[in-house]
Amino acid sequence: MIEYRKILLLLDLSERSAAVAATGRRIATWSNAATVALHVVEYVPVEAMGESLMPPVKIEDALVERARQKLEELVRAAGLERATCRVEAGNTKAEILRVAEQEGADLIVLGSRERHGLAILVNLTEDTVLHAAHCDVLAVRVK
Repeated sequence: MIEYRKILLLLDLSERSAAVAATGRRIATWSNAATVALHVVEYVPVEAMGESLMPPVKIEDALVERARQKLEELVRAAGLERATCRVEAGNTKAEILRVAEQEGADLIVLGSRERHGLAILVNLTEDTVLHAAHCDVLAVRVK
């Protein structure tokens, strides 16, 4: 089996993330690899309809900060104390590929959900990452 030096864990902060984090932790322990936990905030700016809405920048900053706190809690709970936590804002697929390249990851671990019917036709994040990543990709089946 290949030994990995740096693992990028994609965590969507849902309940399924714990299974992805646990798998990443096991592989990192076996390979003695560094771990980067990543969450991407897919921010969709809203146009202000009045003076009551906060400016988009403040909304994005609040979303990123809240995600950072949740990611750090999840990483601690998964026993990944030495992992680096990153929260990025933007297009999820593009940010994952950018961060993987930037960090020099040689394995990306992400969750994969079962699809049926017309859902098979939808290009989900795991499909894009699998086909566009420069490194190995492990899709953890989560229910």
